[in-house]
Amino acid sequence: MSQRQVLQVFEQYQKARTQFVQMVAELATRPQNIETLQNAGVMSLLRPLLLDVVPTIQQTAALALGRLANYNDDLAEAVVKGDILPQLVYSLAEQNRFYKKAAAFVLRAVGKHSPQLAQAIVDCGALDTLVICLEDFDPGVKEAAAWALGYIARHNGELSQAVVDAGAVPLLVLCIQEPEIALKRIAASALSDISKHSPELAQTVVDAGAIAHLAQMILNLDAKLKRQVLSALSQIAKHSVDLAEMVVEAEIFPVVLTCLKDKDEYVKKNASTLIREIAKHTPELSQLIVNAGGVAAVIDCIGSCKGNIRLPGIMMLGYVAAHSENLAMAVIISKGVPQLAVCLSEESEDHIKAAAAWALGQIGRHTPEHARAVAMTNALPILLSLYMSQDSSEDLQIKSKKAIKNILQKCTYLPALEPFLYDAPPNILKHVVGQFSKVLPHDSKARRLFVTSGGLKKVQEIKAEPGSLLQEYINNINNCYPEEIVRYYSPGYSETLLQRVDSYQPLI
Repeated sequence: MSQRQVLQVFEQYQKARTQFVQMVAELATRPQNIETLQNAGVMSLLRPLLLDVVPTIQQTAALALGRLANYNDDLAEAVVKGDILPQLVYSLAEQNRFYKKAAAFVLRAVGKHSPQLAQAIVDCGALDTLVICLEDFDPGVKEAAAWALGYIARHNGELSQAVVDAGAVPLLVLCIQEPEIALKRIAASALSDISKHSPELAQTVVDAGAIAHLAQMILNLDAKLKRQVLSALSQIAKHSVDLAEMVVEAEIFPVVLTCLKDKDEYVKKNASTLIREIAKHTPELSQLIVNAGGVAAVIDCIGSCKGNIRLPGIMMLGYVAAHSENLAMAVIISKGVPQLAVCLSEESEDHIKAAAAWALGQIGRHTPEHARAVAMTNALPILLSLYMSQDSSEDLQIKSKKAIKNILQKCTYLPALEPFLYDAPPNILKHVVGQFSKVLPHDSKARRLFVTSGGLKKVQEIKAEPGSLLQEYINNINNCYPEEIVRYYSPGYSETLLQRVDSYQPLI
């Protein structure tokens, strides 16, 4: 065989390998092919090609493996069991930028599925190599490495700490300062994933100077970047008063309020989440948000969207109102109560209704004025129907009941209370009758209206245990009226009158 023929054989072999990895990489993009490729043992065929002498074959083999591992945790597990990870980590440090991107993609695809698979990546020494890639000259390599690190960190605090210990945070902060938008997005996302687990991890991100750089990007035109920036700031602010104050000191107000009007729904949601995570900590932080116009802006945002996008805004109003009666009044003045009542009636998801019920309870629990503001929106009958509905989740029933009690115990607006005399179950009825017993002794007009509307008659029909708190409330109400009026509206009184007619002897 001549030298030329030998070279032709090698060329054909190289061409066949190239075609094979390209075809597998292409087939792996379509879900319907995954099971067939898995059953054909494609993993074991791709593994030796990671060490191929031809760089493009190496890169395409890594890409194919990444696409397969990305599909489900069984295939990701096969990458781990096939001892492919050490090979990738070794090549990640040695090869060109194209291979580094492909190898980091495989690590990300494996690590995303579970803490166990992410731990396997840590155990094979990948973190140090990925952190080195964050300093690579090529932005694409930095992006791929940051993405892999973020996917590892997102699972739990231990994995996140491992990423921090590898020295990733200062380099991720440098990455968010790079000009490439895609790199900024992924680096901000990774910082968010690290920060979310504990105050200590969030403090590490803060100590690296992340807040100032993240805050500067709140008004960036790229919606996906804004999502990640707002998320990262939320994950930092949520842990403690000190961290929330550091975020506020970066002068995010009032600029963050413009994000509540963004076209992108998830920018709105993440901005609401950030404001919620700050508001929940102290009355002072909530007051700062009120002063910046944050409550009115969040209410407008709730009105402009639906579903889960509304949820953080609803909760934010509840947190603000919970702190003090003045802050609750700020929510009322900004017309937050009607908007929450709308959410309560028109949302289909129980967890959103539960949040709205909780928020209304926090507003109405302070004073009679607060309770009246809630009662006048017709929210109480809706809360009662949600509490009594068999279709409501347990959490929705509990929150509706608590909200009703909170509001009723302060409510002196009797027209809103009267329907409850007819519809409320005994455990709620007790609070309703209690409120009437507090108001009627001091209001003659209300006493007359209570008789003409049928309220007094209904109270006489309530069966209460002798000596119970409910019986005491009923007695207090009855003591507001002449004895003959109470007797007149008592059950069986008409029978008593008829008996008197029957036994009456006319004077002839």
